[in-house]
Amino acid sequence: MNKQTTTYTAFVGIDWADKKHDFCIRSAHEDDSSKTFGVIPHNPAKIEEWVLSLQEKYGGQLAFAMELATGPIVYALQKYDFIDIIPIAPSTLAKYREAFSPSRAKDDPTDAELALDLILRHPERFKKLKPQSTEMRSLIALVEQRRKLVQDKIRVTNRIRSTLKQYYPQTLEVFDRIDTFAFCDFIERWPTLEKVKRARQTTLIAFFQDHNMRRKDLIEKRIGLIDSAMPLTKDKAVISTNSLQALVVSVRPVHLATPDSNPKISVHYLRSGHLCKILLSSIKHQHDHLAALTLKNSRTTQSHSASVGIDL
Repeated sequence: MNKQTTTYTAFVGIDWADKKHDFCIRSAHEDDSSKTFGVIPHNPAKIEEWVLSLQEKYGGQLAFAMELATGPIVYALQKYDFIDIIPIAPSTLAKYREAFSPSRAKDDPTDAELALDLILRHPERFKKLKPQSTEMRSLIALVEQRRKLVQDKIRVTNRIRSTLKQYYPQTLEVFDRIDTFAFCDFIERWPTLEKVKRARQTTLIAFFQDHNMRRKDLIEKRIGLIDSAMPLTKDKAVISTNSLQALVVSVRPVHLATPDSNPKISVHYLRSGHLCKILLSSIKHQHDHLAALTLKNSRTTQSHSASVGIDL
Protein backbone atom coordinates (compact mmCIF):
# COMPACT_ATOMS: atom_id res chain seq x y z
CA MET A 1 0.00 0.00 0.00
CA ASN A 2 1.30 3.46 -0.89
CA LYS A 3 2.86 5.26 2.05
CA GLN A 4 0.66 8.28 1.42
CA THR A 5 -2.33 6.30 2.62
CA THR A 6 -0.98 5.42 6.07
CA THR A 7 -2.38 8.57 7.65
CA TYR A 8 -5.81 6.93 7.53
CA THR A 9 -7.02 4.07 9.65
CA ALA A 10 -9.63 2.94 7.14
CA PHE A 11 -10.86 3.68 3.60
CA VAL A 12 -14.49 3.79 2.53
CA GLY A 13 -15.85 3.79 -1.01
CA ILE A 14 -19.41 5.03 -1.43
CA ASP A 15 -21.81 4.76 -4.33
CA TRP A 16 -24.48 7.30 -3.50
CA ALA A 17 -28.15 7.34 -4.48
CA ASP A 18 -31.29 9.21 -3.47
CA LYS A 19 -32.61 6.63 -1.01
CA LYS A 20 -29.61 4.50 -0.09
CA HIS A 21 -25.83 4.38 -0.30
CA ASP A 22 -23.72 1.30 -1.02
CA PHE A 23 -20.35 1.17 0.66
CA CYS A 24 -17.14 -0.84 0.65
CA ILE A 25 -14.70 -0.59 3.57
CA ARG A 26 -11.11 -1.69 3.94
CA SER A 27 -8.81 -1.29 6.92
CA ALA A 28 -5.51 0.56 6.44
CA HIS A 29 -3.55 -2.21 8.17
CA GLU A 30 -1.14 -3.96 5.82
CA ASP A 31 -2.10 -7.42 7.06
CA ASP A 32 -5.83 -6.90 6.58
CA SER A 33 -6.90 -6.83 2.92
CA SER A 34 -10.49 -7.93 3.52
CA LYS A 35 -13.36 -5.72 2.42
CA THR A 36 -16.70 -5.13 4.05
CA PHE A 37 -19.73 -4.39 1.88
CA GLY A 38 -23.04 -2.95 2.95
CA VAL A 39 -25.88 -0.52 2.39
CA ILE A 40 -27.12 2.38 4.51
CA PRO A 41 -30.41 4.22 3.97
CA HIS A 42 -30.31 7.94 3.30
CA ASN A 43 -31.52 8.83 6.76
CA PRO A 44 -29.67 11.30 9.04
CA ALA A 45 -30.00 9.14 12.14
CA LYS A 46 -28.88 5.97 10.34
CA ILE A 47 -25.95 7.74 8.70
CA GLU A 48 -24.78 9.12 12.04
CA GLU A 49 -25.11 5.74 13.73
CA TRP A 50 -23.07 4.12 10.96
CA VAL A 51 -20.36 6.80 10.90
CA LEU A 52 -19.91 6.72 14.68
CA SER A 53 -19.66 2.93 14.59
CA LEU A 54 -16.81 3.23 12.05
CA GLN A 55 -15.04 5.78 14.21
CA GLU A 56 -15.36 3.52 17.22
CA LYS A 57 -14.09 0.50 15.29
CA TYR A 58 -11.16 2.07 13.43
CA GLY A 59 -10.42 5.28 15.32
CA GLY A 60 -8.24 8.00 13.79
CA GLN A 61 -8.92 9.60 10.44
CA LEU A 62 -11.15 7.93 7.84
CA ALA A 63 -11.01 8.49 4.06
CA PHE A 64 -14.32 8.46 2.15
CA ALA A 65 -14.14 8.21 -1.66
CA MET A 66 -17.22 9.08 -3.70
CA GLU A 67 -18.33 10.27 -7.10
CA LEU A 68 -19.29 13.81 -6.13
CA ALA A 69 -18.08 16.86 -4.24
CA THR A 70 -21.50 18.24 -3.28
CA GLY A 71 -24.85 16.73 -2.46
CA PRO A 72 -26.83 15.41 0.52
CA ILE A 73 -24.43 12.62 1.53
CA VAL A 74 -21.45 15.00 1.31
CA TYR A 75 -23.22 17.56 3.49
CA ALA A 76 -24.08 14.82 5.98
CA LEU A 77 -20.44 13.66 6.26
CA GLN A 78 -18.73 17.06 6.28
CA LYS A 79 -19.69 17.74 9.88
CA TYR A 80 -17.38 14.98 11.16
CA ASP A 81 -13.82 16.20 11.66
CA PHE A 82 -12.46 12.63 11.57
CA ILE A 83 -13.67 12.13 7.96
CA ASP A 84 -11.82 13.30 4.85
CA ILE A 85 -13.98 13.28 1.71
CA ILE A 86 -12.08 12.44 -1.47
CA PRO A 87 -14.17 13.27 -4.56
CA ILE A 88 -13.63 11.28 -7.76
CA ALA A 89 -14.63 12.69 -11.13
CA PRO A 90 -17.53 10.69 -12.65
CA SER A 91 -15.58 10.33 -15.92
CA THR A 92 -12.61 8.86 -14.04
CA LEU A 93 -14.77 6.29 -12.28
CA ALA A 94 -16.60 5.48 -15.52
CA LYS A 95 -13.33 4.71 -17.33
CA TYR A 96 -12.11 2.64 -14.40
CA ARG A 97 -15.39 0.75 -14.35
CA GLU A 98 -15.19 0.12 -18.09
CA ALA A 99 -11.71 -1.36 -17.71
CA PHE A 100 -12.95 -3.85 -15.13
CA SER A 101 -16.45 -4.38 -16.58
CA PRO A 102 -16.27 -4.51 -20.41
CA SER A 103 -20.00 -5.23 -20.56
CA ARG A 104 -20.59 -1.76 -19.01
CA ALA A 105 -23.29 -3.16 -16.74
CA LYS A 106 -23.55 -0.84 -13.77
CA ASP A 107 -23.39 -2.66 -10.44
CA ASP A 108 -23.83 -0.33 -7.48
CA PRO A 109 -21.69 -2.23 -4.94
CA THR A 110 -18.94 -2.57 -7.55
CA ASP A 111 -18.87 1.20 -8.02
CA ALA A 112 -18.28 1.60 -4.30
CA GLU A 113 -15.46 -0.93 -4.49
CA LEU A 114 -13.92 0.73 -7.53
CA ALA A 115 -13.97 4.13 -5.82
CA LEU A 116 -12.18 2.55 -2.88
CA ASP A 117 -9.68 0.81 -5.15
CA LEU A 118 -8.86 4.06 -6.96
CA ILE A 119 -7.78 5.94 -3.86
CA LEU A 120 -5.84 2.93 -2.58
CA ARG A 121 -3.90 2.38 -5.80
CA HIS A 122 -3.50 6.00 -6.86
CA PRO A 123 -3.65 8.18 -3.73
CA GLU A 124 -1.37 10.77 -5.28
CA ARG A 125 -3.99 11.54 -7.96
CA PHE A 126 -6.76 12.55 -5.61
CA LYS A 127 -7.08 15.38 -3.13
CA LYS A 128 -9.35 15.56 -0.15
CA LEU A 129 -12.23 17.98 -0.29
CA LYS A 130 -11.51 21.27 1.45
CA PRO A 131 -14.77 22.93 2.44
CA GLN A 132 -14.91 26.57 1.39
CA SER A 133 -16.17 29.37 3.60
CA THR A 134 -19.85 29.57 4.45
CA GLU A 135 -20.16 32.71 2.32
CA MET A 136 -18.54 31.11 -0.71
CA ARG A 137 -20.62 27.93 -0.44
CA SER A 138 -23.75 30.09 -0.15
CA LEU A 139 -22.65 32.09 -3.18
CA ILE A 140 -22.06 28.99 -5.31
CA ALA A 141 -25.42 27.52 -4.27
CA LEU A 142 -27.25 30.77 -5.05
CA VAL A 143 -25.62 31.13 -8.46
CA GLU A 144 -26.47 27.52 -9.30
CA GLN A 145 -30.04 28.00 -8.08
CA ARG A 146 -30.38 31.13 -10.21
CA ARG A 147 -28.95 29.35 -13.24
CA LYS A 148 -31.61 26.65 -12.89
CA LEU A 149 -34.35 29.26 -12.47
CA VAL A 150 -33.22 31.01 -15.65
CA GLN A 151 -33.21 27.68 -17.49
CA ASP A 152 -36.73 26.93 -16.20
CA LYS A 153 -37.94 30.33 -17.37
CA ILE A 154 -36.40 29.84 -20.82
CA ARG A 155 -37.95 26.38 -21.10
CA VAL A 156 -41.45 27.60 -20.17
CA THR A 157 -41.31 30.77 -22.29
CA ASN A 158 -40.18 28.72 -25.29
CA ARG A 159 -43.27 26.54 -24.84
CA ILE A 160 -45.46 29.63 -24.57
CA ARG A 161 -43.94 31.09 -27.73
CA SER A 162 -44.48 27.81 -29.58
CA THR A 163 -48.09 27.64 -28.39
CA LEU A 164 -48.78 31.23 -29.43
CA LYS A 165 -47.61 30.46 -32.93
CA GLN A 166 -50.29 27.78 -33.20
CA TYR A 167 -53.28 30.15 -33.00
CA TYR A 168 -52.45 33.49 -31.33
CA PRO A 169 -49.21 34.83 -32.90
CA GLN A 170 -50.34 38.47 -32.71
CA THR A 171 -49.41 38.57 -29.02
CA LEU A 172 -45.75 38.19 -29.98
CA GLU A 173 -46.04 41.50 -31.83
CA VAL A 174 -47.90 43.25 -29.03
CA PHE A 175 -45.27 42.28 -26.43
CA ASP A 176 -41.52 42.53 -26.93
CA ARG A 177 -40.95 40.11 -24.06
CA ILE A 178 -43.17 37.31 -22.85
CA ASP A 179 -41.40 36.70 -19.53
CA THR A 180 -43.11 39.65 -17.84
CA PHE A 181 -46.05 40.01 -15.48
CA ALA A 182 -47.75 42.30 -18.02
CA PHE A 183 -47.74 39.49 -20.58
CA CYS A 184 -48.93 36.92 -18.02
CA ASP A 185 -51.81 39.17 -16.92
CA PHE A 186 -52.74 39.86 -20.55
CA ILE A 187 -52.94 36.16 -21.45
CA GLU A 188 -54.90 35.28 -18.33
CA ARG A 189 -57.41 38.00 -19.12
CA TRP A 190 -57.57 37.55 -22.90
CA PRO A 191 -56.34 34.03 -23.79
CA THR A 192 -57.55 34.25 -27.42
CA LEU A 193 -57.64 36.86 -30.17
CA GLU A 194 -61.41 36.63 -30.25
CA LYS A 195 -61.67 37.69 -26.60
CA VAL A 196 -59.20 40.57 -26.80
CA LYS A 197 -60.95 41.95 -29.89
CA ARG A 198 -64.15 42.21 -27.86
CA ALA A 199 -62.39 44.34 -25.22
CA ARG A 200 -63.11 48.07 -25.15
CA GLN A 201 -60.33 50.42 -26.15
CA THR A 202 -60.55 52.16 -22.78
CA THR A 203 -60.14 48.81 -21.05
CA LEU A 204 -56.99 48.03 -23.03
CA ILE A 205 -55.55 51.50 -22.39
CA ALA A 206 -56.18 51.11 -18.66
CA PHE A 207 -54.54 47.68 -18.71
CA PHE A 208 -51.35 48.92 -20.35
CA GLN A 209 -51.16 51.98 -18.10
CA ASP A 210 -51.64 49.83 -15.01
CA HIS A 211 -48.61 47.81 -16.14
CA ASN A 212 -46.33 50.86 -16.39
CA MET A 213 -46.77 51.31 -20.14
CA ARG A 214 -47.19 55.08 -20.24
CA ARG A 215 -46.14 56.10 -23.74
CA LYS A 216 -49.24 57.03 -25.71
CA ASP A 217 -47.71 56.16 -29.09
CA LEU A 218 -46.75 52.64 -27.95
CA ILE A 219 -50.17 52.01 -26.44
CA GLU A 220 -51.84 53.15 -29.67
CA LYS A 221 -49.50 50.90 -31.67
CA ARG A 222 -50.40 47.87 -29.53
CA ILE A 223 -54.10 48.54 -29.76
CA GLY A 224 -53.73 49.05 -33.52
CA LEU A 225 -52.06 45.66 -33.85
CA ILE A 226 -54.95 44.06 -31.97
CA ASP A 227 -57.62 45.84 -34.03
CA SER A 228 -56.06 44.89 -37.36
CA ALA A 229 -55.19 41.34 -36.44
CA MET A 230 -56.79 38.44 -38.25
CA PRO A 231 -57.16 35.06 -36.57
CA LEU A 232 -54.69 32.45 -37.76
CA THR A 233 -57.32 29.78 -37.15
CA LYS A 234 -60.77 29.47 -35.63
CA ASP A 235 -60.46 25.73 -35.18
CA LYS A 236 -61.66 25.12 -31.63
CA ALA A 237 -59.79 21.83 -31.54
CA VAL A 238 -56.51 23.72 -31.96
CA ILE A 239 -57.40 26.55 -29.59
CA SER A 240 -58.84 24.41 -26.80
CA THR A 241 -55.94 21.94 -26.76
CA ASN A 242 -53.25 24.62 -26.51
CA SER A 243 -53.67 25.91 -22.99
CA LEU A 244 -51.71 29.14 -22.64
CA GLN A 245 -53.15 29.91 -19.23
CA ALA A 246 -51.65 26.78 -17.67
CA LEU A 247 -48.20 27.71 -19.00
CA VAL A 248 -48.54 31.29 -17.79
CA VAL A 249 -49.36 30.06 -14.30
CA SER A 250 -46.16 27.99 -14.29
CA VAL A 251 -43.93 30.88 -15.37
CA ARG A 252 -45.08 33.29 -12.65
CA PRO A 253 -43.28 31.70 -9.65
CA VAL A 254 -40.07 31.34 -11.68
CA HIS A 255 -40.25 34.97 -12.73
CA LEU A 256 -40.81 36.00 -9.11
CA ALA A 257 -37.90 33.97 -7.77
CA THR A 258 -35.27 34.95 -10.34
CA PRO A 259 -34.80 38.66 -9.48
CA ASP A 260 -35.07 37.85 -5.77
CA SER A 261 -31.78 35.93 -6.04
CA ASN A 262 -29.79 38.92 -7.40
CA PRO A 263 -29.38 40.93 -4.17
CA LYS A 264 -28.55 37.76 -2.22
CA ILE A 265 -25.84 36.89 -4.74
CA SER A 266 -24.44 40.42 -4.55
CA VAL A 267 -24.26 40.31 -0.75
CA HIS A 268 -22.45 36.97 -0.64
CA TYR A 269 -20.20 38.08 -3.48
CA LEU A 270 -19.07 41.13 -1.53
CA ARG A 271 -18.32 38.99 1.51
CA SER A 272 -16.18 36.65 -0.54
CA GLY A 273 -14.81 39.27 -2.94
CA HIS A 274 -11.49 37.54 -3.69
CA LEU A 275 -13.36 34.95 -5.78
CA CYS A 276 -14.47 37.35 -8.53
CA LYS A 277 -13.27 35.13 -11.38
CA ILE A 278 -15.20 32.11 -10.12
CA LEU A 279 -18.41 34.09 -9.81
CA LEU A 280 -18.15 35.74 -13.21
CA SER A 281 -17.41 32.47 -14.96
CA SER A 282 -20.41 30.90 -13.22
CA ILE A 283 -22.93 33.53 -14.30
CA LYS A 284 -21.61 34.80 -17.63
CA HIS A 285 -24.05 32.59 -19.58
CA GLN A 286 -27.15 33.96 -17.86
CA HIS A 287 -27.45 36.90 -20.29
CA ASP A 288 -28.29 39.61 -17.80
CA HIS A 289 -26.65 42.54 -16.11
CA LEU A 290 -25.52 40.62 -13.01
CA ALA A 291 -21.93 40.08 -14.17
CA ALA A 292 -21.36 43.79 -14.73
CA LEU A 293 -23.07 44.63 -11.46
CA THR A 294 -20.97 42.30 -9.35
CA LEU A 295 -17.73 43.41 -11.02
CA LYS A 296 -18.62 46.99 -10.20
CA ASN A 297 -19.44 46.00 -6.63
CA SER A 298 -16.07 44.32 -6.21
CA ARG A 299 -14.35 47.63 -6.99
CA THR A 300 -16.52 49.65 -4.63
CA THR A 301 -16.90 47.19 -1.78
CA GLN A 302 -16.43 49.63 1.08
CA SER A 303 -18.84 52.29 -0.18
CA HIS A 304 -21.49 49.75 -1.15
CA SER A 305 -21.18 47.93 2.16
CA ALA A 306 -21.88 51.13 4.04
CA SER A 307 -24.93 51.87 1.89
CA VAL A 308 -26.54 48.48 2.40
CA GLY A 309 -25.39 47.95 5.95
CA ILE A 310 -23.24 44.86 5.33
CA ASP A 311 -20.74 44.00 8.00
CA LEU A 312 -17.82 42.60 6.01
